[in-house]
Amino acid sequence: MLVTLTGGAGAGKTTLAAALAASAPRTSVHVLHGDDYYFPTPEHGIWAPDDSGIPRLDVGDPRSLDFARLSRDADAALVRSAVVIVDGLFARLLDLGTPCARFDVFVDLPADLRLVRKIQRKCLQGNFPLDVLLANYLNHRRSAHEQHIEPLRDTCDLTVDAHRSADSLARQIWTAVTAAHPSPRS
Repeated sequence: MLVTLTGGAGAGKTTLAAALAASAPRTSVHVLHGDDYYFPTPEHGIWAPDDSGIPRLDVGDPRSLDFARLSRDADAALVRSAVVIVDGLFARLLDLGTPCARFDVFVDLPADLRLVRKIQRKCLQGNFPLDVLLANYLNHRRSAHEQHIEPLRDTCDLTVDAHRSADSLARQIWTAVTAAHPSPRS
């Protein structure tokens, strides 16, 4: 079974993926992080110069994600594990080569709280320049979210409120998965 976690940057997808894996009901689980599948060089993906003229990958555009590699890794993980969890901005767009049961979750959190979480993670903990993050958010990320991520909400099986704890959300998701797919190997 494939479980995807889609939502905006800072919504808590990776934290939720860890909680899901830790609370999986007696089954083997493998987690793949969408952030690990962006194209690393300008030959692929959408690249644009930042304010200083340095080309940067546009991680807010799904064309910057190597879906072929992610699909291969997810297919391989499904051979070894009963459940594969994929978290990422565009996880819902993943198309596997191998048919399997699937459950897509949209992790919802208001934009201001996602921005605060991103500032905490990237600027306060990671020393990323706050002015660059805010300019990027105002000039690009906000509209990219509306264009590419928000429309995925209506295509998901479940939307969860990321104000709640990851453990609470994991219980909610496993309950919904079990109701939709009684056997995790189906």
